[in-house]
Amino acid sequence: MWPYSKVIAHRGGGTLSPENTLAAMQCGLDYGFAAVEFDVMLSKDGIPVLMHDPEFGRTIRGTGSVANSTVDELVKMDAGAWFSDQFIGEKVPTYEEVVRFCRAHGIWMNVEIKPAPGFEEETGRVVAEMTAAMFADVSVTDLSHLPLFSSFEFPALMAAKQAAPHIPRGFLIDEITPDWRAQLQALGASALHTNHRHLTPSLAKEIKDAGLGLFCYTVNTPERAAEILSWGVDAFCTDRLDLIPADF
Repeated sequence: MWPYSKVIAHRGGGTLSPENTLAAMQCGLDYGFAAVEFDVMLSKDGIPVLMHDPEFGRTIRGTGSVANSTVDELVKMDAGAWFSDQFIGEKVPTYEEVVRFCRAHGIWMNVEIKPAPGFEEETGRVVAEMTAAMFADVSVTDLSHLPLFSSFEFPALMAAKQAAPHIPRGFLIDEITPDWRAQLQALGASALHTNHRHLTPSLAKEIKDAGLGLFCYTVNTPERAAEILSWGVDAFCTDRLDLIPADF
């Protein structure tokens, strides 16, 4: 069962805006997307912020890392200048800011727990505890209004399960390994998230026959989207909000 949207905006606005920023969330909204995926990592002082890369240099100019920077330092950094002059001054947002924005606009969230190396369990726990507090007003049975955690890091998702067992989990696997059933069972995961490039129709059928949700990343052509959906894939994220509409 997959109670969420079928098409999800990758890192907020895909290729159309600086990833993992409030501007990206607004971009997805402007294109009609009511579902986003984004990455969350901890600052040096244990505050979740949106960031994909643990080291600076790509979306944040200069040298350094998220794990060695306080939240006060991070939120002053420019996360938009790398993308285009239009976004100069776009800041690194905290997870709390993005959740408030998304809830205010009715946007569902796939929260990828993206720990810096060595901070897997702590990141999973902190993100889960904060999420549980921010969604305390939502019934545990109202899945379409609760976020979905995902992570490539088994220990991070296990920590999230222990801290907030009622928030659903999806396990990210780049190339599906033979032990996928055991891993998802241990995590109490409701979905498997995988790279569409390695998926086959037979694997998709196995996963769906197991009663799990099946989500793919990152699908950027309408033709490929239609193909994997025909295999039984429930949902996918895309960078090409301009090519694949939210109601695809």
